[in-house]
Amino acid sequence: MTSATQIDEVRRWSMLGIGVFAQATSAVFVHGVPFLLPTLTDRGMPLTTAGLLVAMPTIGLVCTLIGWGYLVDRVGERKVLISGPLLMLVAGCAAAATTDDLALGALLFLGGIGAASTNGASGRVIVGWFPPHRRGLAMGIRQTAQPLGVGIGALAIPMVADTYGVPAAILVPALMAGLAAVSCSTGIIDPPRHPGSTADPALRTNPYRTDATLWRIHLVSVLLVIPQGTVWTFALLWLQHDVGWPPVAAGALVAGTQLLGALGRIGAGVWSDHVGSRVGPLRTVAIAAALSMATLALTAWTHWWFAAVPLLIATSVITVSDNGLAFTAIAEIAGPHWSGRGLGIQNTGQNLAMAAIPPAFGALVTISGFPAVFLLAAGTAAAAVPLVPHVPAQPDP
Repeated sequence: MTSATQIDEVRRWSMLGIGVFAQATSAVFVHGVPFLLPTLTDRGMPLTTAGLLVAMPTIGLVCTLIGWGYLVDRVGERKVLISGPLLMLVAGCAAAATTDDLALGALLFLGGIGAASTNGASGRVIVGWFPPHRRGLAMGIRQTAQPLGVGIGALAIPMVADTYGVPAAILVPALMAGLAAVSCSTGIIDPPRHPGSTADPALRTNPYRTDATLWRIHLVSVLLVIPQGTVWTFALLWLQHDVGWPPVAAGALVAGTQLLGALGRIGAGVWSDHVGSRVGPLRTVAIAAALSMATLALTAWTHWWFAAVPLLIATSVITVSDNGLAFTAIAEIAGPHWSGRGLGIQNTGQNLAMAAIPPAFGALVTISGFPAVFLLAAGTAAAAVPLVPHVPAQPDP
């Protein structure tokens, strides 16, 4: 087996780049397909049907994250990073070829299953190959894959759908997945396990049974994803409806916050490397999220737009900065034989919470307005603060 000392810096960073591309491909498939809604509805499909159809990749992803994590723990990262994108390729090509809506939904669901493979596997490659003092930076870079994928989907899929049709648009993430599978096949090496991990039964012990640390981090992440999802879901509508911005200007601002949020994830990772802790910065981010969302609620309620709009930008960065910190902490604490499942549980909880935000908070917006939604999101962030565990520095997994 290849040892960590036999991997030079170029190979280590190239595997990070491949992992980011694979994860971004999954994000294009899962989060890009919903950009087909305007084209589908313009061609006569009822909004309810179209909405269910474009939600199928997300449903497939949420249903199988933990299962893929189990496979990562059992068969290794490289096999999972090849087979998942291959499944996306096959499902996407078949979806582009079908003319039956029921079959299309089933194939998009299957593609979502393939997309779920990259979440834990790419994260585990990074945690396994990068030393602790570089791991936060590397994971922060990896966490930029989601906004990158959303951006690619927003730019490419509607344009291709309008010009060449829905089947051609579905081929965009499918062909990207094929390229990702080839890249992972040639460029990914399974990271080494901790010396003696195969023989030592203590290292194979279920970490969820020994204490509540992992469960607390999962719960903290679910609570903190609510402010993130609130800003992602309602920022555009709030800017247009309450602030009075035109759609183009509001869209440009929201797109810009995605870039700033990606940089914020990297910055949080570098910070955690510098202080030698993931949970310390995680606690600080939770406090900042609670304060910024509460202040945004106040300025939105008072119509102080000169302060509210900059606060929206700030919250867009702060509320996404915890993702890489928690993700890295889970992988480090869970260890080499449980990190795949741990990351699967982490992503499942966050995605379920994110899925509940549009209908639940949308109803609250209708009843009480945007300030009430911002204040409730601040409350969930505040509730996360005392739940952040105190964890000593982790050994190399």
